Amino acid sequence: MKTLQMTVTFILFFSLMSCQETLSNDEWLAELPPPWTLTQDQLDHTLPLFQERFPEFQTRLKYIALWRVGTPYEIFKLGEEVEPDPDPIIRYDVSDCTGHNLTTLAAAKSNSWDEAHANMIDIHYKPDSNGVKSPTYTSRWHYTVDRITMNPNTVDITQTLLPRSALDSVNITLNRKADGEAFLDLGWERNLTAYYIPNEKITADLLAKLPAIVGVTFVKPKYFKMGIVMGHEGMIIDGKYVLHASQSAGETVKLDFLEYYFPEDGAFFGGIMIFAFKEQA
Repeated sequence: MKTLQMTVTFILFFSLMSCQETLSNDEWLAELPPPWTLTQDQLDHTLPLFQERFPEFQTRLKYIALWRVGTPYEIFKLGEEVEPDPDPIIRYDVSDCTGHNLTTLAAAKSNSWDEAHANMIDIHYKPDSNGVKSPTYTSRWHYTVDRITMNPNTVDITQTLLPRSALDSVNITLNRKADGEAFLDLGWERNLTAYYIPNEKITADLLAKLPAIVGVTFVKPKYFKMGIVMGHEGMIIDGKYVLHASQSAGETVKLDFLEYYFPEDGAFFGGIMIFAFKEQA
């Protein structure tokens, strides 16, 4: 019965599409069936609607991200569809913080499920020595700071927002714990200096300088000893709101960024890095 109701809702939505030219973007978005209820075939019909309605990439990315508010939260649900992580390469029924950012980007680049699947491989995996990207556990971008400083799909812009002298930094070997052991069994580590915006510099004026949609990663200093820089990631929209898959809320949410970041009992993180989403890597 539930599947039948979903199908009827989807058919009714498309039957009304010809009458929706006068709707605002927010009204149009509200008429869409929730993405976590859609089948792959239904997504094949829905993604082209975003391409048509929002031909400009950043605007399309923003509205796909907003469409996904309410997506149920489940952590670590993306994989390679084979052992050691047989979870799907891409999915829209559930999300965690990294999954939200990357699968939203894949959808914004795509007209179909198959395109989104292929784009997710391009976004989520490192090329081999021949420049070929294959979905394997060891070639996945496991560390957010590694991805935004090396992956052309998600590009660190932190140092364009403030002078380096105003930033905090950490020199770290990713994937190496303080005892010298690997955090993940990847046969890989990387030394880098990560520059991030400290809490005292995170203000309404700073947010107002941002593009309409950017990625944000949250620095967690207590993780440094594990060879990790970031504890969370999401998006900042319209220089005011954070949109992220929230474990505590159990779903993807849209919140006032400063209220989220600076709760009454004090900031949970030690700073942020900002990155841009690229249509063409």
